[in-house]
Amino acid sequence: MRAGLLRRAGSGARSRLGTGGRARPQVGARHPLVAVVVAVACVVAACSSAQAPSRQGVTSGQPTTLAAYYAQKLRWVPCDNGFQCARLLVPFDYSRPAWKRFSLPVIRLPAADPQQRIGSLVVNPGGPGGSGVQYAEGARSVISPAILDRFDVVGFDPRGVGGSQPAVHCMTGPQLDKYFETDDTPDNAAQLAEVVSQSKLFASECGRNAGSLLPYVGTRSAARDLDVLRAALGEPKLTYLGKSYGTYLGAWYAQLFPHRVRALVLDGALDPDATSTDINMTQGEGFEVALRSFTADCMQRSVCPLGRGSDVSAGIAKLQGLLNRATRTPLANDLGDGRPANGALLLEGVVASLYSKSYWPTLRSALQDAFGGDGTVLIELGDLLLERSSGGSYSNLADSNMAINCLDRPWPHALSAWRSAAATAEKAAPQFGDAIVWGSLPCAYWPVTSYPLPKITAVGAPAILVVGTTRDPATPYRWARALARELTSGVLLGWNGDGHTAYMMGSSCVDNIVNSYLIKGAVPRSGTMCP
Repeated sequence: MRAGLLRRAGSGARSRLGTGGRARPQVGARHPLVAVVVAVACVVAACSSAQAPSRQGVTSGQPTTLAAYYAQKLRWVPCDNGFQCARLLVPFDYSRPAWKRFSLPVIRLPAADPQQRIGSLVVNPGGPGGSGVQYAEGARSVISPAILDRFDVVGFDPRGVGGSQPAVHCMTGPQLDKYFETDDTPDNAAQLAEVVSQSKLFASECGRNAGSLLPYVGTRSAARDLDVLRAALGEPKLTYLGKSYGTYLGAWYAQLFPHRVRALVLDGALDPDATSTDINMTQGEGFEVALRSFTADCMQRSVCPLGRGSDVSAGIAKLQGLLNRATRTPLANDLGDGRPANGALLLEGVVASLYSKSYWPTLRSALQDAFGGDGTVLIELGDLLLERSSGGSYSNLADSNMAINCLDRPWPHALSAWRSAAATAEKAAPQFGDAIVWGSLPCAYWPVTSYPLPKITAVGAPAILVVGTTRDPATPYRWARALARELTSGVLLGWNGDGHTAYMMGSSCVDNIVNSYLIKGAVPRSGTMCP
């Protein structure tokens, strides 16, 4: 497997499923885990002092002090389709600002109605490892017209991600193909040995090829970059929309800079208090709920490859049978790239389709093909999720995702702890649980030390809108409830719906409440549930 990205559907969320004799979806090692706020770099007071507008400390155009980083002026140049592009410099290490730096790509779509313009809305699609630039490029379809009129929509690639210079690169395309093809729901010693081997390889390749970056790509540093961006945009306070893992980045920002928050929408929330084991188990349960919802919908239609009727368990058993057979004898793959259409890759496509209800018709068609012996469309769906090109190359999503997740929160190291966690997760989520756990195993061998678990409360911030979807596969609704409770000023908004995240996903109720909050600061009664 390996995925478990908490990303908004359509921008690359991933998951990875395996079938160790049983077909079990899996999401694995890429969750937006948590970073710690106390151990390093920034106490809020120190961050606050970095705001001075002085140009002192800039050498040959390169900032060497925190004040100089904060005094940057973005040099916008026209991009395609009405967008403007620039680059932002941020320090590798905020305690050593004169040392190395990242150059981050930034893009904006200016407000459509300058007379109504309120300011900048910074967006992040999740991941970790998702490109904020690519997400912002889709602003006209993922942001409401009411917001497009009043805000410049701004996206950036976080440190180490996408167009960041430098960026995290670990594995070659063929290595990642092998990694994702591996069945990581081991039922015997040989299967477990292969999972361990692939997990160790991922960790060692990241250490060999990106080792100098790995200690510096965590979310707490990215949150500080977000404040440098806020200053460079000329905004006294931040207005932000974070999807999926982007909620964790936003929560970190509120923790570090509570008095610089104007409005934060945290949609598809991650619970910062959850341990890595808790996250794996809860996400497994979330994907199980989503699979059952898809299956129930499918079985009520005139044509459904999983059968007809109301016995959802029977439909899922039929899917499992397909994946089990493909694990023993791969299906046809007409892409001509030599990859086996085995249970692992087929289930990657199933999981990709669970991120948005809009993909359910494609999933039904792809499953019909698969029952006929052709796994091509399911593999293509998985490739979209994993950002694999038709030529066999990958974006750096998988690499940066793993690097950030393994750093952002502690992971067990003893294999016995992973066995125990997998067994517990399988009981809680029979279809997905153990596979998700094993998909996170590279973090056990990671070459740099993880952060401790943080405590995020954002004391002093204004009302923060936390949004959750009741049948969200990647960020289950319980996480939204938890985050809203943990934030001192958290306000919970729910959507009784399917798919990953809620804003601009089909609920006018959610869209109207989010728009009113972003424009006017109006908040609903906490716990409001949209139909």
